[in-house]
Amino acid sequence: MHSASGRSGFELRDDFAVKGIIGLGLPEAIRTLYPEISDAEMTLFREYYADHYIAAEAVPSPLFEGVVESMESFREQGYHLAVATGKNRRGLDRVLKANGWEDYFDITRAADETASKPHPLMLEQILAHCGVRAEQALMVGDSSFDLLMARNAGMDSVAVSYGAQSIESLQQFEPRLSIDHFSELHAWLGQQA
Repeated sequence: MHSASGRSGFELRDDFAVKGIIGLGLPEAIRTLYPEISDAEMTLFREYYADHYIAAEAVPSPLFEGVVESMESFREQGYHLAVATGKNRRGLDRVLKANGWEDYFDITRAADETASKPHPLMLEQILAHCGVRAEQALMVGDSSFDLLMARNAGMDSVAVSYGAQSIESLQQFEPRLSIDHFSELHAWLGQQA
């Protein structure tokens, strides 16, 4: 975000402000940081951001420890698995491909295909596709926008401590569970059965 801001001629925002937009779709994130941005400037900013993002992440970030094992177990147990992300489709597909997960999820939704977080439409589309009611689902997230989207959809959430925002800042959204390691979710779900 800093690189694109500088190249676009916008004043750099501090790390706190940038962390505060994680989880939003890119246009919503940029407009949050720079409400005065014109449509032409937005187009250029997005191009600069994409250029920098792809160059900086030649290999997409690896998954957090314990995620793969837990997700495989969830699939074996018959859980529906889905992704609701602030990334665009191109970025999401890149991450899925790098991890060999192109066909792993029942459905994936990206911010450029639907309403951005915290609007609940992304989750509503996932629920409809899976034939699941909101009260039967959990949204696992690391940002306020994740947990607020879950609340807006009438869905329980799980806050993770190792992502974009502190676990303390996520508590205001009353997650059903807060975890420090993904395997804790696996253990907790086992106790709920």
